[in-house]
Amino acid sequence: MERKKKIHFTVITTIIGFMLAVQFQTTNHPVVRDTRDMWELREDLKKEQELQRQLLEEIRTYETTLESYQQKRAESKENALRETVEELRKEAGLTEVRGQGVIITLQPFYAENYVGPVIQTVSPYLLKRLMNELNMYGAEEVAIADQRIINTTVIRDVNGITKVDNYKINSFPIQIKVIAEDAEKLYNRLKGSTVLEDFGIEGLQLEISQPMSNVVIPPYNDSLHIRYMKTVKAEKEE
Repeated sequence: MERKKKIHFTVITTIIGFMLAVQFQTTNHPVVRDTRDMWELREDLKKEQELQRQLLEEIRTYETTLESYQQKRAESKENALRETVEELRKEAGLTEVRGQGVIITLQPFYAENYVGPVIQTVSPYLLKRLMNELNMYGAEEVAIADQRIINTTVIRDVNGITKVDNYKINSFPIQIKVIAEDAEKLYNRLKGSTVLEDFGIEGLQLEISQPMSNVVIPPYNDSLHIRYMKTVKAEKEE
């Protein structure tokens, strides 16, 4: 009996102690209630909405900047590619060129009492000899009878007719247009060259114009035959 009383007392004491502890904790940490009125809540809501609007504007600004950067990057690559292609076309002789230079006029020269066949063409040897001289004297671009001379140009004899690539050189006078970095130097060296005598032996004379500031050389107008080259698949950009 005495033992049961002790157990009951212990249980009641524990319950009372727990209730006192809860009451003490509640007193020290009261529940915080939002005491703002309706107007204050509305003002806070407006501030939050304004902050959200500003953040959205910043995001749009950054997206516009990124899009502009990507567009400029793409345009830069495209422009660089265009410039490279145009430079390659220029080096290949596929574009018109203007610059200072001279114009050489080639035509037959007959003495007053000359009796013989009429000269119809100029030999490939003489044209090649002239081209060598021009290259030695600083020629940068050359056209023979408006046929642009490029690295793959062939000057040859076909059935007694001289051809520059696929074009016949069989009518006089023949104009040879030359562009050089120093046209005056080119003119003086041609005037003193023995190539004039070589043409004279064949009954032809070269008339060299004074240096000109604007010699126009047309683009190469034949098809280019590309060998030892093939297309490759573009690698995916990282």
